[in-house]
Formats: sequence, structure tokens, C-alpha cells
Amino acid sequence: MPETQRMPEPRQAAPSTAATRSPGALSPVTLSPVTLSPGALGPGAWRAVAAAMFACGWGGNQFTPLLLMYRRLGGYSALSVDAFLGAYVVGLVPGLLLAGPVSDRRGRRPVLVAGTVASAVASLVLCFGGQSAWAIYAGRLITGFAVGIAMSVGSSWVKELSSGTDGGLAARRAALCQTAGFGLGAGVAGVLAQWGPWPMVSPYAVHILLTAAIPVLLLRVPETRPARAGGSVRELLGALADDLRVPAPARRRFRLVVLPMAPWVFGAAGLAYAVTPQLVGFRVGHWGLAYATGLTVLTLGTGAAVQPVARWLHGDTKKRETKKHGETKKPGETKNGDRKSGGTPALPHADVGVAMAGGAGAGDGEAENVVGNSAAGARTGRAPVVAMAVMLLGAALCAANAVLLSPWLAAVTAAALGAGYGIAVVSGLLEIQRMAGPDDLAGLTGVYYMLAYAGFLLPTVLAGLSSWLSYPLMLAAVAAAALVCLGLVVTGARVT
Repeated sequence: MPETQRMPEPRQAAPSTAATRSPGALSPVTLSPVTLSPGALGPGAWRAVAAAMFACGWGGNQFTPLLLMYRRLGGYSALSVDAFLGAYVVGLVPGLLLAGPVSDRRGRRPVLVAGTVASAVASLVLCFGGQSAWAIYAGRLITGFAVGIAMSVGSSWVKELSSGTDGGLAARRAALCQTAGFGLGAGVAGVLAQWGPWPMVSPYAVHILLTAAIPVLLLRVPETRPARAGGSVRELLGALADDLRVPAPARRRFRLVVLPMAPWVFGAAGLAYAVTPQLVGFRVGHWGLAYATGLTVLTLGTGAAVQPVARWLHGDTKKRETKKHGETKKPGETKNGDRKSGGTPALPHADVGVAMAGGAGAGDGEAENVVGNSAAGARTGRAPVVAMAVMLLGAALCAANAVLLSPWLAAVTAAALGAGYGIAVVSGLLEIQRMAGPDDLAGLTGVYYMLAYAGFLLPTVLAGLSSWLSYPLMLAAVAAAALVCLGLVVTGARVT
């Protein structure tokens, strides 16, 4: 298949037609890896990748409802079991930050296969190491690394394999598969731990069986980022760092919209099914494990159910913006409205950069695109604003329930936090996809998920401070922080 001309990345304004070099003037170094056309991909090519994300998500969250089991059967303290969650986050960081850029240069397939295998190995370690804190730390560390790979590489691969569909659908597919794995993994593990045999073994055995065949399926998926010729270690490290850098035109929006919202994605999840069950567990007696499992499934189930709302908040603005300006698709224009003249390739990733940079060097048609994208960029901020508003509601309910200690109010709180989680995770992915070019999509996706998972440290921080501060006071402070972040997101959505 012939190689395609490298598309300008959004770190600079898109060049005008006159300034665009012909393909013959490009050196091999500036050519992008072969990108498969929509016709070369089967309609279900993304499903095996989604299965890998599902399995890794299952392995990542199956541990969460077992926290009470480890306290009762393993004799671990509340601080210890929350630290197990912290080890998971520590493993996530290298998986999220390194796996994406490496897959940009070495291919999606080998990296995701390695991540899926690592997920199964982690369950094997946890299966036989339940009585050793160090084995649990090791298992959770490996689990986090595997989930980091699945989230950064899998999300990017699903988007590339979903060529021909809108970006909202691709982001929703990735988020939905991951969320379904989180929810079902927690649900099955909790049921087996409550009523099944060998409660510290059987949940992990099920995950190992579920994951066994997926690496083989991945070998049949078309590669969208073939390996590039290797350079020196210094060049590779420099390229990796470049992939993790937010494009300059998007940095203000990243700081004011993505950064304040991202930690609440899994911060909300941590409040819903790590903090809340331990607060009200004494009210449900011996049903504590089943109750914790129910809250986990409720949180993630609600998150999955509301994810189309985030896509609607983004997609609907695009339709209304097109209608407002009276634009129609004309010959020579792409689906996104990018004009093509003189045979210049469409620039699907550069349009946001042009809009944010002020359209330097753009022609008349490109200037119209600048105006449209600027307005659309501001209005798609509705999804992060809605996400943070719902997060604030959930955090306030959680703070109130720290005083009331009602299992029923805890369920309402979990549903509210799950709704905020679902909208936030999809809208964050869409923001990143608008900022990233084809060569740094996986890297920036990893940065986003790293920020999102930083919120999962919240239960550990609260447990560590509980010796000096009460949970009602700490959770009230958490709600106040959510209010501040909502203000930042509202401001960012208006000014960027």
C-alpha cells in the first residue's frame, strides 16, 4: 500500500496550499507510517482490541470489592488495603506514559499483547499470594502496568480501527469497553468472594481463563502503526518526551479544562466504591462484601449508561454550528469541512491547532474553518462542565452521608458519582483527540489517563489523614475542591 503524506501536527498552524511541499520533496524521515484506509479494515476490526481493554479492565478492578475480604480474612488494616490501591496507581504511571509513545514507534500490536499477558500474570500472582502483603503489592503493581497499556494503546488503536466513524463514537467505544470490564470484573469477583469457593483464589482464576485467548486474537488485528526504523537511545527518549508534550496551541485549554477535570474521573470512583463501603459497612452486617460489590457495579454501570450523553454534548454542538453558518459539504471538502485545493491532503488533526493559533497563513476557506472550530471548541466545553457539576453533587452527597451513614443514601451517591465519571471519561478523551496529532495520540491519551488515575489515590490520602481529621470534615473539603475545579472548567470552556 502506498505511503501517505505526513499530516501537519497541531503544534503549528496548518500550512497554506502554496507552502505545502509535494510528496516528491519529502524525505523518508518525514513520511508517516502506513495508515490503513477504511476499506482495508473490516467493520469489526476494533472488537479484538476492545476485548483486550475489557479483560485488562476486568483484572484492574476485580480487586476493589475484595478490600473488605482482605481486611477480614487476611487481617490487613484499612490503611494497608488502601495502599494496595496505591500500588496499582504506581504501576499505572509507566504503563500510561511509556506504552503509548512506544506503540507509536514500534506498533500497537506487540505492546497491547504484552499488556494483556501482563494482566493475566498479575492475576496469577494474586491468586497464590493472598497471604503475603508483598505479593499483593507486586500483583497490583503489574495489574496497574497492564491497565495503563490497555488504556493508552487500546484507546488509540480502537480510534484508528474505527476509521470512517466520527471521533465521538470511537472515544465512546474505548471508554465503554474499559468501563464494562471494570464493572463486570468487580461484580463477578465480589459474588465469588461472598458466595463462591476459595474466595481469595477463584476471582483471579476466572480472569486468567477470560484473558487466555485474547493475545492470540490480537495477532490477527491489522496494525495501524507499523514499526519505524530504530535510532539511538537518546533520539528515542527525545521522541518519547515529545509525544507526551501537550501541543502549544492547546495548552491553555488543557490547563483550564482537562487538568481540573481529569483527576475526578477515578477520584469519583474511589469515593463511590472504596471510601463509602467502609463508612457504612457496619450498617449492612455480614452483607458488607456483597454491598460493596453492588456499589461498584452501580457506579460503573451508571457510568457506562450515561456515556452517550458526553458524545451528544460534543456531537450536537457540531451539528448546530454547521447549521448556524449555513455550511454544506461541497466538492473538494472533507467530512469535517477542511478545504482541499490543488491536491493538498485533508488535515483532520490540524484544524484545532489552526483555530487556536488564530489561523496564521490560512486562506479564505481556511479562515471560515477557524471561526467554526473556535466556536465549536468553546461549546464542546459543555460536556466537562456538566461532568464537574455532577461530580460536585456526588461529592456533596458523600460528605453528607459521612454524617448520616445511610446505606441508601450511599447508593444514590454512587449513582451520582458514576454519572460524573461516565461523562468525564468520554469528554476527556474527546478533548485529547482534538488536541493530538496522529503521531502523539497514544502519548497524550496516556497523559490524560495518568491524570485521571491520580484521583484513585484519594482513598489512600483520606485513610492516612483519618488519624487526625474526621471523614465528614475531609469529605467536605473534597466537595469544596470539586466546586473550585468546576469554576476552573467553566472559565476554561468560555475563554479557550
